[in-house]
Formats: sequence, C-alpha cells, structure tokens
Amino acid sequence: MRRRPADYRRSVRRRFPHWIWVLLGLFSIAGLYLFIVHHNQNEDRVEQPILEKNSRIQHVAREDLNFMQEILSASSFSRQLAEQITLAKAYVIIAKEHNNLHLAWQLSTKIRSCQLLLSKAAMRGEPLTFEEAEPIIKSLSSLIFKAQDTHYDIATTIMTMKSHIQALEERANAATVQSTVFGQLAAESLPKSLSCLIVKLTTDWLLKSYLQELANENRNSPRLVDNNLYHFCIFSDNVLGTSVVVNSTVSNAEHPKQLVFHIVTNRINYGAMQAWFLSNDFKGSTIEVQNIEELSWLNASYAPVVKQLLDTNSRAYYFGGFQDLNTEPKLHNPKYLSLLNHLRFYIPQIYPQLEKIVFLDDDIVVQKDLTPLFSLDLHGNVNGAVETCLEAFHRYYKYLNFSNSIISSKIDPQACGWAFGMNVFDLIAWRKANVTARYHYWQEQNSEGTLWKLGTLPPGLLTFYGLTEPLDRRWHVLGLGYDINIDNRLIESAAVIHFNGNMKPWLKLAIGRYKPLWERYVNQSHPCIQECITS
Repeated sequence: MRRRPADYRRSVRRRFPHWIWVLLGLFSIAGLYLFIVHHNQNEDRVEQPILEKNSRIQHVAREDLNFMQEILSASSFSRQLAEQITLAKAYVIIAKEHNNLHLAWQLSTKIRSCQLLLSKAAMRGEPLTFEEAEPIIKSLSSLIFKAQDTHYDIATTIMTMKSHIQALEERANAATVQSTVFGQLAAESLPKSLSCLIVKLTTDWLLKSYLQELANENRNSPRLVDNNLYHFCIFSDNVLGTSVVVNSTVSNAEHPKQLVFHIVTNRINYGAMQAWFLSNDFKGSTIEVQNIEELSWLNASYAPVVKQLLDTNSRAYYFGGFQDLNTEPKLHNPKYLSLLNHLRFYIPQIYPQLEKIVFLDDDIVVQKDLTPLFSLDLHGNVNGAVETCLEAFHRYYKYLNFSNSIISSKIDPQACGWAFGMNVFDLIAWRKANVTARYHYWQEQNSEGTLWKLGTLPPGLLTFYGLTEPLDRRWHVLGLGYDINIDNRLIESAAVIHFNGNMKPWLKLAIGRYKPLWERYVNQSHPCIQECITS
C-alpha cells in the first residue's frame, strides 16, 4: 500500500541525518531559485504584451506571496517538492553510475515537472494547493522508493556525493593551476609590438654611425659623476618601459636639466636602448646607457649570485617548464635568472664616485617631482623605502624560511617588509656598512635555496635589515599590476605608482583603469612607435 505524502516524508527523514537535509536543502533552494528566475525571464520574453497589460495585477499578487519564505516553510507543499527534487537529483547520479539509465530518465522527467510546477506557482503568486501537489509528490515518491529498493541506500548516496565533491575539487584545482600557468606565460611573453620596436631601433643603431659617435662622446660627460645633480639608476632590458620611467620623471621635475639617468641593459637590447635615448629629447636631462657585459668585474669569482645563475640546475629549473604542479608557476619565471635583476646590490661598485642615488624599476610611473628624495634624512640608514606591512602578509616571516636557525637567530620574523621599485640609497653609508658583502654572505648561505625561493626582495630584506629608513607611503604606491581596487585618491597622491604583478601596462593583460596612467608617457610621435605599436 502506498504511503500518504506526510507518511513518506516522515519515513525519509528518519532514514537521512539532519545535516544531510540541511546541506541538500541549501543546494536545492539555490538551484530552484535560479531555475525560477531563468524560467520567468523566458516567459517574460514570450508573453511580453500580456504582461504589460496585467503588470499591476501580477505585481500585487507577487507582493502577497514571498516565494522564498514559502519554500522554506516546513508545512508547505513547495518545501516537500524541493526536498524531493534534492533527493531525486542524488539518485539520478547514482542510477547513472549503476547504468540504470531508464530510472535516471524517469527521475529527471519528474524533476523537470516539479520545477515547472514551482515556477508556475511563483509566477502567479499563489502557494501550491494539495490537488496540484499530491499527484506529482506521489509519483516522485514512488520512484524514490524504487531507487531505495534497488539498494541505493544512504551510505551509497553519501559515498557518491563525496566522490563527486572530491572530483570537482580536483578539477577546480587543476583549472586554477592551469589558469595561473597561462597567465604567467602571457606575462613573460614579449609582445610582437615590442619585438618590432627593438628590431627597428637596433637597425637604426647599426646603420646610423652618428648615433654611435654621440654615445662615445656622452661616456665622458662630467655630469655623470657630478654629485650636485640628481642621479637615478634603472636596470632593464625593456626599452619602452625604461622610456616611460625616464619621460615621466623629467615631465614632473621642476628642473629636468639637473637630472641624470644611469641605465644598464643587456647585450641584446643595448643598441635599441642607445638608439632610443639618443634620438629622443628628454628636456635636457643626461642619460647614460651601459652594457652589463662591460662590468667585467661582475663575475663568478666575485659575486656568488653569478655562480648560482650559471648553475645548470638553476637554468633547468627556470627554463624547464611547469611540470611540478606543487610549485607555484611564478617561481619558474626566467626573469629571476637575469643578472640585471641583481644589479641593485652592486650600485656603489657600478657608480663609485656617486654619493646618493634613486633606484627605479622599469614598471613604474613617476607622477611628482622626485628631487626632494635627495634631501630626506635617512638617519644614518642606507636604504629609504616605503614599508608594506599594512597587510599582515608583508612581514618578514612570509618571505623567509624561519625554520632555519641561520635566519631565526638573526632576524625578527615580525619585522616590517618594504618594497623595491623606488628606493633612495645613501652610497656613502652603503660603503661604510659594506652592504654588498652582507648580500654576498646571504647569497652564499642560500646556495641550496633553503632560506628563500626566488627574486631579489628576500635577499634585499636580509641585506638591508636594520639599515632601512621608512618613507611616507605616498612616495610609492604599489599593486597596479594585480590589484583592481586601489583607491583613486591614493593613486592621485602618489609620487610613484608601481605596476608590480603580472598585469604590466604594456601587455594586453593590463588593468584597463590604470593603463592610461602609463600610456600618457609613451612618445606616440616617434616613427618606430607609430609603426610598431600605434598601428
């Protein structure tokens, strides 16, 4: 004898623990709500003329019935249907796994009928009546009992749901890793427009002999060692990025003719970098371009980092792809194998006659005059930098391995981190404290990669520990290469904005609301820019 709906409901609830009903109920309510909204939208498109005529009547009716409260009410037929739909969906999955396709089809058909009935009730603004609900509740109850009689019991249901949840989690994790890998590859790739620019500028450098003669003349300029001027250094292989840094700095300076820029690049981009800065006017500022290979003293016998970067295992790690999914993809970025990235620790050796210098990354934009940085009192410290520990994850313990006694015995894990990208260095204090030797010490300690994983910030935090003077936050605002929610007022007040992250402003990945801040300093009138980038 078939049970009445109320009897059925009590029987099923005895079979299932309370927490299962809560979990399945939440999924069911969300699913039904989305279904009803979607169905209503479809009905609206089909019956628009009728709805326009009766809009007032329907509006009143819908106000009379809160369908969400109706479906949550323990005594409503809508709630009974929702519970049956949730249970039936679970049995559909189990039936399919046991190859009982006919039962799965029957359950799916009844589920659609239930959803349609609920949708109609919601549209008319009235609760389901017993006469409407009884037939479908009985028929769906019969199918659910049939599934139970086929030994699809609660244990099977729970195990099946767990396996599906685990499979979904694995797929989600794999998709996240894949997305990160693709994003990293896009960030590392050189756009065709920039490749075109490098080729054309290199061609100009090779064909126009007067550019090489002019470069040789500039090498001996006394302005390059004049400590009464304001000196900036940039170490980069990105012609366009470096150009924006220089252009934005001179454009916002009160006395641009008193600025001197020292650029070091690699052999591949040396000609292009020279051609660009020799063929453009930067308001009378002095610009020096050097090839890193000219720094013959920077070799494996002097600098531990050179030896490490030449190591076969290191090169295989950075250029070997992303086979290890347990390793964060950005750790494989070949930029960390570039010696240019480590030149910031050798500034006094590269410029032995200078006393103070401001270091700039190639992914920053200057918005205010930076010359006041040179008059700041660093209180005997070497490095002036903006601290980043307003967020908890920028403490030292997030960058370094404090389980190693070499770190934990010398460094406070709660010490505040700071940022590279815009730093003022007192080179007199640097030489006095022998900071480069401290850097060599930490690089030697990390020869096996046990103290930190990548980059220049972790060794920088160690090297300048106790030697860093915190600057006002407005000097250097970070995050424009990954954070879409930076306050506009903070950006406007910043002397330097930093596109740190994968979404560099010269890439298609760039965040749209920030990109114009960088593009305004690109020389759009240059023939090579027009041919390679603008077009």
